[in-house]
Amino acid sequence: MSDRYEVVLSCYLRDDTPEQVMAALRWHLGMDAEFPEGLDDQDGQLYPLLVPDDYANRRVPGGDVVSLRREVQEFTGSGERYEWELFARNHWVDDSMLYLRTLLDLLAPHIAQPGYGGHFRHIADTEVTVFDFRDGAYEPIKIWGIDPL
Repeated sequence: MSDRYEVVLSCYLRDDTPEQVMAALRWHLGMDAEFPEGLDDQDGQLYPLLVPDDYANRRVPGGDVVSLRREVQEFTGSGERYEWELFARNHWVDDSMLYLRTLLDLLAPHIAQPGYGGHFRHIADTEVTVFDFRDGAYEPIKIWGIDPL
């Protein structure tokens, strides 16, 4: 039997995030059906990681939730300043956890607000492993004995 995890992403991306990155993110979220051109499939990761499961298969209370939207962050003298608001809460099996690094690598260089970027936890645990985004990267995290991400 597989171990199961709750994975949460909660962060803002810069408004100037390249379209190639946004296309990859929309594909991962299930908003675009076609595999985006230029997405690195070298790791064998050929399925979207953040597509919500249907409610019949949910394993965590509340089910999977995803959201990506462009939001006004502030009003300045030269106009409005926008950022992309990303929120995803998904149930993953342990095999998918191997691809968390791929997703964090995609997001990290485009984070608008450094700090908390999300967390994961084994569904039977109360402790979470937080990942923080800073300076175009993320703090190393460790998943069950595997080298830190």
